[in-house]
Amino acid sequence: MPTGKTRSRPKPYVMPQFCKACGRCIDACPKGCITLGTEIEPSTGFTPIVLDLEACSGCGLCFSACPEPFGLAPVPNEFETEMFDPAKLFGPKETTAHQEPVAIPDERVALPHLEPLVLKGNHAASIGAILAGCRHFFGYPITPSTEGAELMAKLLPEIDGVFVQAVSEVATINMMYGCGGAGMRCMTFTSSPGFSLMVEGLSYMIGAEVPGVVVDVMRGGPGLGNIAPEQADIKLLCRGLGHGNTHAPVLAPSTPQEMLEMAMLAFDLAFKYRHPVVIAGDGYLGQMTGRVTLPEYMVKPGLPEWAVWGDEMHRGNLISSIFLSEPDLEAHNIHLNEKYDRMQAEEQRADLFQCDDAEWLIVACNTPARMAKGAVQQLREQGIKAGLFRPITLWPFPIDALVSVIDHVEGLLVVEGSNGQLEDELRLALSHANLTDARIENVRHFGGILPSLQEIVDKLTSLLEVAA
Repeated sequence: MPTGKTRSRPKPYVMPQFCKACGRCIDACPKGCITLGTEIEPSTGFTPIVLDLEACSGCGLCFSACPEPFGLAPVPNEFETEMFDPAKLFGPKETTAHQEPVAIPDERVALPHLEPLVLKGNHAASIGAILAGCRHFFGYPITPSTEGAELMAKLLPEIDGVFVQAVSEVATINMMYGCGGAGMRCMTFTSSPGFSLMVEGLSYMIGAEVPGVVVDVMRGGPGLGNIAPEQADIKLLCRGLGHGNTHAPVLAPSTPQEMLEMAMLAFDLAFKYRHPVVIAGDGYLGQMTGRVTLPEYMVKPGLPEWAVWGDEMHRGNLISSIFLSEPDLEAHNIHLNEKYDRMQAEEQRADLFQCDDAEWLIVACNTPARMAKGAVQQLREQGIKAGLFRPITLWPFPIDALVSVIDHVEGLLVVEGSNGQLEDELRLALSHANLTDARIENVRHFGGILPSLQEIVDKLTSLLEVAA
């Protein structure tokens, strides 16, 4: 019971299908709140009692007088929601285990040296997930992400894994909730419309602290749009992961090599924080092929102590996002906020190219960052001191790395395939860092068209000409 609040005594309510009209409660009530009814209950043929609780003091004598266990029941008051709290509903869970659950740690298994592979980005992420110990995949096909699911469907049965094609994206994310709650590594591939359907389930996973990895290969929108690359999910990924107080790490690779590496990283982060992690690709990145070098190890996953594993030792564990008591839910949100703070402090990642002496920084991620890198090289050949600041984590935005180089920068040129969604994350991070006077320009395209190298060069050149 919350400290400082007074518990009121519960008043009765009648369940007419159980009332036998014996009248014992009428005799027991000192306030005259109970009378015999006049309407027959069809399921029993009796005329149940009628309650008028205006004068009821909640003395409880009627409960004692009722011979039927469910004829009269107390109405729970606002402080008695624990009777419906999943953690308290059935009391302490009995177990014969002789100790509390103990975590079984992950193991790293050395891999033999292998020649580099030439892989699509989607395939690289699948292989990265398998090397990270993922043996459970749930998904619903959607272009341009489907190749990742197809490869998992081919490989997982060969290594004692599980592939399930769900009936929808809604079913997919809830299957991941169950699998992640059992402490297993699981993932899905989807694209923009499918990801929209998953955000409710992601909110449940965040609330219940369930790990899982979602690869969102972004495509053109809104609506069905098209299957070309776009970056217009950034707002959803960073600021809209379902209802409530929700954030999750968002990784933004730019090459097939990074698709593999970030898939492995995503599982590390998911289990480090007991939290979902999103990999944000784009339609070109999912489909393009590239040289991919495999790591020197693979992961043999253990079992976390919090898992609902189904054995006697883990019987006392519970996975739930329900907190019916407001103080309990506030405390849980404070816990989540502290987790977000740790993520922001420890998980910012960025790639800085020629930023040490740069007078203009180009800010870009995913495939546009590749065009931006080429633009930096071309601009440098022209004597223009440009650099590339590439956020690898879109959330948390790597503001610390930007602050370290921004003091000698004249301006920032944000290059993206959306209407300022990456720029919004940049501006918000700068604002929180009290750097609101930075000059920001942009190159934008929409609907699956991405900025070109020459556009970036021309834009920055024109800005410098105007300044001169």
